[in-house]
Amino acid sequence: MNNTHTDIGLALATALLVALPAPILAQEGGADASPSITVEMNSTLQLEGACQLTFMLANGFDADVASLVFETVLLTKDGAVDRLTLFDMRDLPNGSPRVRQFNVPSLTCDELGQVLINGVAECSGDNIETAACLNALDYSTRIDVEILG
Repeated sequence: MNNTHTDIGLALATALLVALPAPILAQEGGADASPSITVEMNSTLQLEGACQLTFMLANGFDADVASLVFETVLLTKDGAVDRLTLFDMRDLPNGSPRVRQFNVPSLTCDELGQVLINGVAECSGDNIETAACLNALDYSTRIDVEILG
């Protein structure tokens, strides 16, 4: 009788192991994962005489980015170039999201249609070069203003 209980217990245990989904262990990153700098167009706020643009950034490199400057083109909803400017995103510590705000004079937020990151004017850090930063940019938006690169 003891063997019957053992057999039933083993059968139940086996059935549970087969029925339950096995966890899939995945390594974050992986050997071929490329580092990224995420750039999110987070919000706009109309100020008196200016439009405030808010970006959320995150550094996915293994090292801190000491300096990051974007050559940025602001486009109207009609697609016309409003201006070409530099946005200094300053330093981006690894693993710590950062918010950067820019007050753009004489710009009405309602007229802004797209923000184009035309290039990386400067990017530096330990073993980080400007070309690596440009290739690592990953864009998203939370608002109706599109961000492109």
